Amino acid sequence: MGGDDVVGDLIAEALVDRLAMVTRRFAKALVVSADGQRLAQQLAAQVGDFEIVADIGEATGPYELILWPGGLESIDDVPGALVRARQVLEPDGLLLGALVGDGSFPLLRRLLASEGVRAIPRMHPQIDLKSFGNLLQRASFALPVADVEATTLRYRDWRALVRDLRGAGLASQLAAAPLPLQRGELTALDAAFANACAADGRADEALRLIFFTAWAPHESQPQPARRGSGKSSLAAALRAIDPADD
Repeated sequence: MGGDDVVGDLIAEALVDRLAMVTRRFAKALVVSADGQRLAQQLAAQVGDFEIVADIGEATGPYELILWPGGLESIDDVPGALVRARQVLEPDGLLLGALVGDGSFPLLRRLLASEGVRAIPRMHPQIDLKSFGNLLQRASFALPVADVEATTLRYRDWRALVRDLRGAGLASQLAAAPLPLQRGELTALDAAFANACAADGRADEALRLIFFTAWAPHESQPQPARRGSGKSSLAAALRAIDPADD
């Protein structure tokens, strides 16, 4: 792996595929990314006019589609960012995006916890699937769906892994940058990485991407049935499956 935005490339490819499954063309869309031009070009066939912002707070709207190709995991106020996205979406507008979820980069976390390496935060905290699904509901989105795609990345050098992490903007977001690693710490990391490598000299790293889809509420969307409105008896259904219970 090189030092480019490997994570961003994986996300962009998946979002293009997922949007292709939506049978609708969007007239006005927003890409929330500091580098969203390439994604915008890939989706030109499905989207008319694009606006690109690095911060959802800069969005004016309204938009029929918001694409968020990573970055939410590095925001301090994730609930507030989702609420803002909901505010600038038109009714029945679509929010589609991805973020790096919990369980990602366990190898690097183990390396940074190696004996002889100072315990200094160097990676941003991660969001789990259930919590993010709840955040979408709290932001008043309709029909929220979130799922995880797991990918294995292979490296010959832990430094390449760190470069990819930085390229995706997933390093520590603390105001005070961590002190540079000392020579002894680099030696300890080299040894720990070597121990993690397979026979081919590569080590596996796990990446878990949370993809999400949600819609701004609209009266045309499917609505949950009113509580108590069912006309079938669960007990009767169970008796039909196993009459011996009568």
